[in-house]
Formats: sequence, C-alpha cells, structure tokens
Amino acid sequence: MKKALIIHGWDGNPKEPLHNYLKRELETLGHEVTIPVMPNPAVPVISDWIEKIKSVFDKDFDLIIGHSIGCQGVLRFIENLESNIIISKVILIAPWMKLDMQTIEEEGEEVVEIAKPWMETPIDFDVVKKRVGKVITIFSDNDPYVPLDQADFFKDKLGAQVFIEKEQGHFTESDNFEKLQTETNLLLP
Repeated sequence: MKKALIIHGWDGNPKEPLHNYLKRELETLGHEVTIPVMPNPAVPVISDWIEKIKSVFDKDFDLIIGHSIGCQGVLRFIENLESNIIISKVILIAPWMKLDMQTIEEEGEEVVEIAKPWMETPIDFDVVKKRVGKVITIFSDNDPYVPLDQADFFKDKLGAQVFIEKEQGHFTESDNFEKLQTETNLLLP
C-alpha cells in the first residue's frame, strides 16, 4: 500500500478542511494517510517539529505534503534524512517562508519572535533536492501570508512545479476552503 504523510501548519491541526480533503482524496487513490498533531502548534519550534515527523516517519512514505509552516517542517526533516532515503513526491501547499510587513504589523512582536528561527535558520535546498523525486507547490492568488513571488523561489531552489489557485486564501477553514482546484492526479507519486 502507498503511504502519505501530511503535516499541518502553525496553529493548525489534522482536522482542518484541507487535511480532511487531502486524506479522503489520497485514500480514494489507495494511500494509507498519516496526519500527526504537531507539537505546540501555537508556538511551533523547529527541533520539536522535526522530531515529531521523525517519530511518525516510515521509509515507505512515497508522498509527503506540508501546509504553511508545515512545509518548512517537511523540508527541514528531509534535509536531515539519511542520504539513501528518497521521497517520491513532496507537495507544498501555501509554503510559508517569511513574515510580510502587514502580518508583522497585525500580529505583533510575539509572532515575530516565534517566526524568527523559522525565517533565520537556513535550509540546505541542494540536499533536499537530492532526496526528493518531484516537488509541487500550490499557491493561492490571494494568500495573505504567502506572496506569489515565493513561487519563483521554489522553482529556483527545488525545481518545483508551481500551481496557482484562484481565491483560496491560505487554504484554511476561515478562507472557506473546500477542495483544491489543482487536479487530484497530481497527488500521485
């Protein structure tokens, strides 16, 4: 059986509509799906998230999906994988890498302090690229947290295939997310 791992985002949980949708779609396609509750999602810490992913990881996972800061968790985990382990496909949905000025102004210093290690601790994208068969990124044209200019960043760093969806916000319940506009068959490794 094919196996998929989904990592939620900051302040997220496995019960969000995006994750429920992905789980249903992947199970229909014959995958066993794991969606762990990440440690302290309101105040995510890189090392804790990497350890959590490591604790649920199985070398039989052929697909790993991250949402928002969960994308960084996925990338940082892959960066630390043994060199002989290759993940067939990684899908990064609303891949958050940095805070924009509007978010900083709206959310305040506490959020900046939580985000700082995630923004300032480098990821070795060359190593990640060697350990992944294919990378797909999915952005929304009206995401308040992840600007579309990040698409070029992921194309450049990981050779990612980029899809841009219309008016999906940050793919959350508050954005009225129901399903991806991108073809479901792209989920297959």
